[in-house]
Amino acid sequence: MRAVVLHSHGGPEVLTIEEVAGPVPGPDEVVVDVAATALNRADLLQRMGFYPDPRKLQPEIPGLEFAGTVSAVGARATMWRVGDRVMGIEAGGAYAEQIATHERQLLAVPAGIDLVDAAAIPEVFLTAWDALVLQGGLTSGRWALVHAGASGVCTAAIQIAKAIGARIAVTCSSGKADACRELGADVVLERSPHDWLSDAKTAVPQGFDTVLDVIGGEEVDRNLQAVATRGTIVQVGLMGGGTTPVNVGLLLAKRATWVGTTLRTRPLEEKVAVTRRFAAEMLPLFDTGALRPVIDSIYDFDAIADAHRHMEANANTGKILVRVR
Repeated sequence: MRAVVLHSHGGPEVLTIEEVAGPVPGPDEVVVDVAATALNRADLLQRMGFYPDPRKLQPEIPGLEFAGTVSAVGARATMWRVGDRVMGIEAGGAYAEQIATHERQLLAVPAGIDLVDAAAIPEVFLTAWDALVLQGGLTSGRWALVHAGASGVCTAAIQIAKAIGARIAVTCSSGKADACRELGADVVLERSPHDWLSDAKTAVPQGFDTVLDVIGGEEVDRNLQAVATRGTIVQVGLMGGGTTPVNVGLLLAKRATWVGTTLRTRPLEEKVAVTRRFAAEMLPLFDTGALRPVIDSIYDFDAIADAHRHMEANANTGKILVRVR
């Protein structure tokens, strides 16, 4: 099969497509013929050598999410049949024509979603739902604040918040504000250098019950000022840096909870639990139209380096897909 292999780390030019041996399913695994994969910030970090695949498999094949059709099943696998349309996340290996994964980490592709478009769903919707609802405690009638409003995670977060009856404010650049409003954001705040915190306090003076932050850096202290008393901040990314001065006194005074989380390095049992609950509670909302993938662009497999450059330029609104087959 063809796959993107990393022999070194650096810029997009290190993404090399080669022929490698195809996967063989373990007893509880299935092999998926990958129709498409999607880019995530973790892929860029892995390419640069800052976020290695925890499985330490060789050759090193990046890629965290995929959609395709089942082509083989392990001896104990019973959930799927050859030909089923599926999508899912893995710790790596999705930049390839085939991938093997535990059967319970897969989700059925909703009937109304194109197979290539489905690759835009697993990582961002699972991440946003886990962070906002499972860890952040967001429920109907409460307020969420999410940074990087036009990113894949935030476009999913907006839809999830509205689907469960919550209200949501997002921060974004001025050029992406309309896209966030069209998705249903109740309040759109222009990010730095504009003073989004002042605007947030005016719009939601009681503070936000749940804050989902993919930025880190200087936003960390602002999050502590914006969160409501006994609210929760869920840190899922560090695009703005991982080291910054923080007023810890605010954390104490507000009796707030600050949670650090990542899906990639969790044990298999935890990943399965999140996936199966998402399948039961949220996946049906794609059939009703309450949730939908937001796609910025689709690149051919041979142009995957250009897809990385597009993400690095922060030019996308929604997901960047790569058509593998």
